[in-house]
Formats: sequence, structure tokens, C-alpha cells
Amino acid sequence: MTDTRDRLLDAATDVLLRDGAQALTLDAVARQAQVSKGGLLYHFPSKQALVAGMVDRLVGHFDAALTAAGETPGAATRVYLQASVEPRNTATGAAADRATAALFAASIVDPDALRPLREVYQAWQRRLENDGIDPAVATAVRLAVDGWWLSRLVDLAPPAPGLHERVYVLLTNLIDGS
Repeated sequence: MTDTRDRLLDAATDVLLRDGAQALTLDAVARQAQVSKGGLLYHFPSKQALVAGMVDRLVGHFDAALTAAGETPGAATRVYLQASVEPRNTATGAAADRATAALFAASIVDPDALRPLREVYQAWQRRLENDGIDPAVATAVRLAVDGWWLSRLVDLAPPAPGLHERVYVLLTNLIDGS
């Protein structure tokens, strides 16, 4: 059951990235996932439910990482950095970036689709502010990471190899030194 649900969410991501937000239909997702429309409707009764499932999956993975961070000062801020940006400039974060790009595209179809993400960001910010380090440092790292992640996502002059690694070390040192 979970495999089918994940396959449907992956298919929705593929449709959004390949064909654009206007092409996100239940029929297109069912076709991409190679399931019947009834099978899709069993898991996601509407396009809004499908987009909500995409947001929930993204939030769930990230939330689990922050929850598992522990109570060592700076642990959650460090996890936020690690979960958002790879220590080295590699393509391994591409799957997460693809899912997120698809969610932004989906928000064009349903502007309320990102509401759960906005709400959970508030909780993540509170977690970072109470991470046992200077809240200004934790917030500066979050904002730097969010901007860095966005620059990679939409190819707005992301740091080249070498600089990527140096910025990662700089942010890690900022966390460790606060």
C-alpha cells in the first residue's frame, strides 16, 4: 500500500517537472504511475489531496530528521544544514530538490498547497531558536541554508565546487562556535 502511494507521489513529481503545473491531472498521474484511476483515487481522492500528500511527505522526512537531532547544543541547526545542503557539491540531493521543485509548481495549481509547509516552518524556527546556541546564529544559518537551497533549486548562481564546500564548513563552524 505504501509502495503504491509513494509511486503515485513520485509520478506526480515527474508529471509536474516534465510537463508543468497545468498538466498535473489525476489521469496523467495514474498513467505515469501505471495504475488505474480508481487505484489513484483510493489513495488520493482529489488533486488537492495528491498535492497535500506531496507536501506531507516532504515535511515528514525533514521533520523526522529534526526530531532525531537530539539535545546537544546546535544539533537541530546542524541537521537543518545537513538535510538541506550536501557537504560536498554532488548530485545526490537531486531527488529531494526534484520533489520540492514539483511542490512549488503544484502551488501554482493550488496556492493553499504550501500552507502546511508554512505552518511547519514556524515549528522548525522555534526548534532552532531553542537549540542551545545563540538564536540569531541558528536563524542566520537557516536563512543562509534556505537561500542556498533555493539558488541550487532554480539555478541562481549556486556556489561552484570548492566554494560550496567552504561555505558548508563556514556555516558548520558558525554553529559550533556559538
